[in-house]
Amino acid sequence: MSTEPPPGSGQPPDDDPFRKPPPTDQGGGSPYDNPQNPYDSAPPPPPPPPYGGDPYGGGYGAADPLAGMPPLADSGKRVLARIIDIILIAIVVGLLSWLFGVGQYDIDTDDMSAGKRLAQSLIGAILYVGYDTIMTAKTGQTLGKKWLKLRVANLSDGATPSMQSNLLRAVVLWVPAVFCCACIWTAICGGWSFFDKPYKQGLHDKAAKTVVVSAA
Repeated sequence: MSTEPPPGSGQPPDDDPFRKPPPTDQGGGSPYDNPQNPYDSAPPPPPPPPYGGDPYGGGYGAADPLAGMPPLADSGKRVLARIIDIILIAIVVGLLSWLFGVGQYDIDTDDMSAGKRLAQSLIGAILYVGYDTIMTAKTGQTLGKKWLKLRVANLSDGATPSMQSNLLRAVVLWVPAVFCCACIWTAICGGWSFFDKPYKQGLHDKAAKTVVVSAA
């Protein structure tokens, strides 16, 4: 019987080459399993992980989720990859807007309307969200990330995020940018990785519990 997930489940396959192997049992068990006094030979407590542990519920003393994963991507390269993606999709948005006659930047200002602006925003939102969701669900990479050798991964296990996770990630990143404040929101959402510790996540990464790592 096939072990592959049913179509449409949105889950990455079990044989995802990027998925980290499960941690092995290091022994130790409960101190109550030892008939001797556990305090006679109890090992010292493990040091806390950097910055206080896993922010997604691991708590003090939890294993570092980055262990066994490639190094986190440089934030500058992430920005460059995002600019490449924005340019590519903007070209397609412009062509489709012109084709359907809903371009915002007509020479005749009488032709500009709220309806046209909304229509172009809808086209942009669909293309940006769809592009980011579908491309990242396949390999963890958009074209910009592929060219700069970066990859989106689950923080929990390093695997390629599911379709649902990528959709959430793309919606948080693109919908406010398209309908509200493109430059400001994109700068805040993506630029968050420059200051976030220890996982260098943008706000969209935090929503989807993902990180961006090197794929070199």
